[in-house]
Amino acid sequence: MNARLSIGFVARQAGCTVPTIRYYEDIGLLQPADRTEAGQRQFDEGTIRRLAFIRRCRDFGFSIDQVRELVGLVDEPDRPCAEVRDIAALHLFEVRRKLDELKALEASLCAFVCSCESACVGGPAVDCTILENLAIPADQAQRARQGGDGCCAS
Repeated sequence: MNARLSIGFVARQAGCTVPTIRYYEDIGLLQPADRTEAGQRQFDEGTIRRLAFIRRCRDFGFSIDQVRELVGLVDEPDRPCAEVRDIAALHLFEVRRKLDELKALEASLCAFVCSCESACVGGPAVDCTILENLAIPADQAQRARQGGDGCCAS
């Protein structure tokens, strides 16, 4: 017979919160729990493993929809591994795209700071080059940066 575990115990073992478990149950990532006569949820050991799996997926930044797909692949073990790889590869592509965006953001912020340090630091905020740059439409600011000296380039 499978152990009947309380939602609090399962949450502690899986490293998540009780509301998270309820949410995952509501959106179908977890099967609805059995209930006691008093209406309290009771889970088995497999729930802890499933929650750990979901949590790891979320730690890696997979969306809820991607987690749902991965959970479906766990539940249907005869499906090809290539499906898992494809989900992970798509997510990797998305992560790399976000990294590129973050690198561009870093370069822009670095240029802001450098510009301020060389032109106006210590003066009144109204004359700050950062505030001036933030008031320029993005496409115009990008053209201006391309012609700059790149004092903060990494």
